[in-house]
Amino acid sequence: MPRGDKDKYTDKEKRQAQHIEEGYEKRGVSEEEAERRAGATVNAVHHGGEKPGGGGYGKPENHEPMRKGGRKGGHH
Repeated sequence: MPRGDKDKYTDKEKRQAQHIEEGYEKRGVSEEEAERRAGATVNAVHHGGEKPGGGGYGKPENHEPMRKGGRKGGHH
């Protein structure tokens, strides 16, 4: 699977990525950049995908990346 391929996303991950992408586009981010950022956010939340054998399977979701720019620059 090529890097950046979203085929392995679950339905939930696809919905989240679409919603995040729309939010970025409303704020004036280009379509391509919004898609890239949305994918990065979903990967951070789900640890790369919740598939059996996948990197994030069985781990809790981390919703911090969805909050105010990951708390602005990574500060907690």
